[in-house]
Order: sequence, then structure tokens, then C-alpha cells
Amino acid sequence: MVSDDALLTVRAVEGDEEAFAVLVRQHAPVLVRLAVRLLGDRTEAEDAVQDALISAWRRLPEFRGDSAFGTWLYRIVTNRCLNVLRARRPRAELEDAELLAAPEHTVAPDRITEGRAAVDALYGALAELSAEQRTCWVLRELDGQSYDFIADAVGITQQAVRARVFRARRQLTDSLGAWR
Repeated sequence: MVSDDALLTVRAVEGDEEAFAVLVRQHAPVLVRLAVRLLGDRTEAEDAVQDALISAWRRLPEFRGDSAFGTWLYRIVTNRCLNVLRARRPRAELEDAELLAAPEHTVAPDRITEGRAAVDALYGALAELSAEQRTCWVLRELDGQSYDFIADAVGITQQAVRARVFRARRQLTDSLGAWR
């Protein structure tokens, strides 16, 4: 049985703008969340995703279906974010990154302050990673993607992904040693 995503993808490749719009609506929230985590700035992330989606529309005739459409979009967005990160001089701080939603219960003010400080420390440590390490770490640890998925999305081997995630973990552990 052909999935709705696969059917919409075939229709989009054939030039159906509405099918592409449906695919964009389905995948955009995840892509924006990924871009925010990689870039640390919601406006910059939304711009990167928009640029990536325009690029995807233009490159639809090149889509061969070797991977799922979502994976193909992930790769385009990831590459766009990597280009933005590489172009930064100096690296931008991640302090403006969107914080993860907190559970809805009352927390003591000192715990809130400590939690914010820990998040700030994490974002600071992430800013010290190379763009490639940060991308692989975010996809693995925050998005929960498989090594195969990351390798396909980033366009490197699975072994290279594992090495980047390992080095990122080691560097983050060193940087955040005081928080253990």
C-alpha cells in the first residue's frame, strides 16, 4: 500500500502545487523546530526553512525517491542551516534560542533559576561545537533520529555521524562538567 506522503510526493514531483503545499504543512513544524535548535534563533530558522522549501520546490524534478520525502527535506534544511552556521562570523550566541516547554506544575523559584542556568550553559556549550558536530548531536539527542537517518540527511557516512556525535558528547561533557 502506498502511503499518503508517497502519493503526495509523486503528485508534487509531477507539478501539483497543492500536493506540495500539503507536504509542506505536514513537515514544516518539525523542520522549523530542527532549524531553531541548530541556529538558536527563531526568525533565522524560519528564514532558513523558507529558503530550503523554495529550493525543494525548484529541485522537485531531481527527487528520485531514494529516501522518504521527509528525509529529503531534512537534508535540504540541515544543509541550509549548516551554510548559515558556517557563514557566521563570529558565532552567534544561542541564548535567544527557544526554551523547551516546561511541564505544567509549580516549581520553586530557585529550581527555575537553576534550570535556566543549566539551559544557558548547554546553549553556550553547543555554541562551542563545530556546525557539523552540533547538527549531528541535535538530530541524534534532541530529535531522536537514527544514525542511518542522520547520515542520509547530512550526506555523510554512518561512521562519520557516530564520530561527530561521540566528539560532541565528549566536548559537551567536558564543558558541562560542573552541572553533573
